[in-house]
Amino acid sequence: MMTTILLMACITFFTRYLFLHRALPFKVGPKMQQFLSFSAPAVLTAIWVPIVFVTDEGVNLDWQSPYLSAAVAAIIVAYKTHNIYYTTLVGMGLFLILN
Repeated sequence: MMTTILLMACITFFTRYLFLHRALPFKVGPKMQQFLSFSAPAVLTAIWVPIVFVTDEGVNLDWQSPYLSAAVAAIIVAYKTHNIYYTTLVGMGLFLILN
């Protein structure tokens, strides 16, 4: 088990190292940079969609759900303010109030 964790840590480190170390003659082209710009939103969406919409019983689209209400409020605040702190504060605050 520990060997697997150490090997995965090494793989993760060296794949990041190739992109970050300036002395290596490796450059990412503009098309690849544009392609990689979609990775963060894709990963974040893969994290929050199951949390907000999936329950033990299946898909939950009930507006009474504190997850959905807080997510909608956070989306609106993010769109209006473009501020991660306000968005996090409103989303978490509303979730705590409703839960």
